[in-house]
Amino acid sequence: MSKSNKFSPEVRERAVRLVQEHRDEYPSQWAAAQSIAPKIGCSVYTLLKWVQRTEVDSGVRPGVTTEESERIKALEREVKELRRANEILKSASAFFAQAALDRDLKK
Repeated sequence: MSKSNKFSPEVRERAVRLVQEHRDEYPSQWAAAQSIAPKIGCSVYTLLKWVQRTEVDSGVRPGVTTEESERIKALEREVKELRRANEILKSASAFFAQAALDRDLKK
């Protein structure tokens, strides 16, 4: 279930770079994003999220990096799959144990 990305990575990088380069010309990062977002064709909120994500990934802002987030998601998927496999094995074990008991009782 992946989202379709309207903007290419190059456009995102350029937009983030514009905000970072022109930040000093505006009273706040929000004002810089308000000026640049319409030129890119995205919302101000979207542009600010891109800037924040870039800052986290570069270590400027605290938070979970994109790489760490993807690793966590992959590990969570693996845990889910292993739990599912474990449940299947438990069910199979119980089935075969019951079958063995039934066989022993019929002898």
